[in-house]
Amino acid sequence: MRLPFIQAALPFFAALAIGLPSTRAVEIACHRGANEYCPENTQAAAAKCVEWGADYVEIDVRTTKDGVMIIMHDPWVNRTTNGKGMIRQLTAEQIDGLDAGSWFDAKFAGEKVPRLEPYLRWIKGKAKVYFDVKDADLAALIKLVYDVGLENDSFFWFDNDRKALDFRKLDQKLALKMNAANPEQMKDRKERFAANIVEVSPAGLTAENIQACHELGMKLMVYEPDKNLDTFRKAIELGADLINLDNADAFQAVERELAARQ
Repeated sequence: MRLPFIQAALPFFAALAIGLPSTRAVEIACHRGANEYCPENTQAAAAKCVEWGADYVEIDVRTTKDGVMIIMHDPWVNRTTNGKGMIRQLTAEQIDGLDAGSWFDAKFAGEKVPRLEPYLRWIKGKAKVYFDVKDADLAALIKLVYDVGLENDSFFWFDNDRKALDFRKLDQKLALKMNAANPEQMKDRKERFAANIVEVSPAGLTAENIQACHELGMKLMVYEPDKNLDTFRKAIELGADLINLDNADAFQAVERELAARQ
């Protein structure tokens, strides 16, 4: 079903520019930060992305027992810290005391689980932010993004349609990413959610999909979780807008390789 306010606003969303101009043809979004070099979703992982010159850092947002938004992928702290327990059952102070680095490498001992607000204030001006919203009060999150001044340098994704619609009802300016596999699904995402970006798998990285996406006024992002150099080359050659990956350094090597051929 198409929401009336979204239908009326479609021309506006079609013209919406997402973020500041990039210096590269395909913008890089680093999945959970530089997670193959640093502990995922930490400030160290984001700092490595900044060092690379990545465009976006992807983060996962969750909320503690006492309502503080933090950055962590899992609903529990067990895998990526020295603690145990569900995030919703722990206070922010308890999570502040955990070591989020040693599990990855001893040189990251003492790395903390980031609280969202100071992290956003730190990263502003260094990189843009891709929010994977796992568990958060949407109104509070939206307000924080505007307070920090990241409204033009971010986009959002939710793991189900209901959350995406709730987000879009609350805000019609912030950029929203939805997944799609073909032009028909892209049209649906535009009409029902006023999406600004669609993400495809490597199999969906085709000239037809890119053209359809652009005709709808959206950007196309491909998700490549593996170091598949062929996908990297294809994204550049076909003109994808963004790539969501774990290996930004490998992608940049392909960029240099293709540039050297010209």
